[in-house]
Amino acid sequence: MPSALLRREDLLEKIDRSLVPRHIAVIMDGNGRWAKKRGLPRLLGHKAGADSVREAVKVCGELGVQVLTLYAFSTENWSRPKSEVKGLMALLVRTLRREADELNANNVRLRASGRLEALPADVRRELDRSIDRLSGNTGLILNLALNYGGRGDIVDAVNALLKAGAVSVTEEDIAAHLSTAGLPDPDLLIRTSGEYRISNFLLWQCAYAEFHITPVLWPDFRRQQLYQAVLDYQSRDRRFGGI
Repeated sequence: MPSALLRREDLLEKIDRSLVPRHIAVIMDGNGRWAKKRGLPRLLGHKAGADSVREAVKVCGELGVQVLTLYAFSTENWSRPKSEVKGLMALLVRTLRREADELNANNVRLRASGRLEALPADVRRELDRSIDRLSGNTGLILNLALNYGGRGDIVDAVNALLKAGAVSVTEEDIAAHLSTAGLPDPDLLIRTSGEYRISNFLLWQCAYAEFHITPVLWPDFRRQQLYQAVLDYQSRDRRFGGI
């Protein structure tokens, strides 16, 4: 039976728990198209996508994934209509407030990557409050990429090293100054909505990530699709340049 037709219970049974990715990164694409197909405002697509975030966090925790990084807002997203940007920021604040209890109950730790200082003050306050509240947890790390751009992340790391007086740098130096410092590099990068591009996401960190592209729009991405992505990852022969 093709994997697409398998029940989610059958998919779960096929997953090798010893080969689960340590770090899964997701480009959550397709919220706007999901809304447009239904004749709805784009912001309602983003609201629907929040349900997929909740499910992804839950499934990753159950599978034993160490880190889940979600591309929540890119540096390029500021070019969207002001009303949409304002709505996205308000949605982020509401979601952080609404989900904090469940994240805490599930032992999830929260962190964020990106140029956070440029976020609106209310978003920054709520983000800092949530990070502090969940800081004592020891389970899945949920890393939100906010005002994030991969090129900017590398530039910021290099500038920090120059400011510290570095004359020459190593790969390890740069990695230690990225906004993801301390996290393992992604093993699996998932992109929804069928687009075949990385969109300036974790450019340094995804050097050896396995890519899983699905045509499913993010608001429709659920447990079954995440199981399929993990099984796809487990079917790969990861040689890291070797034989």
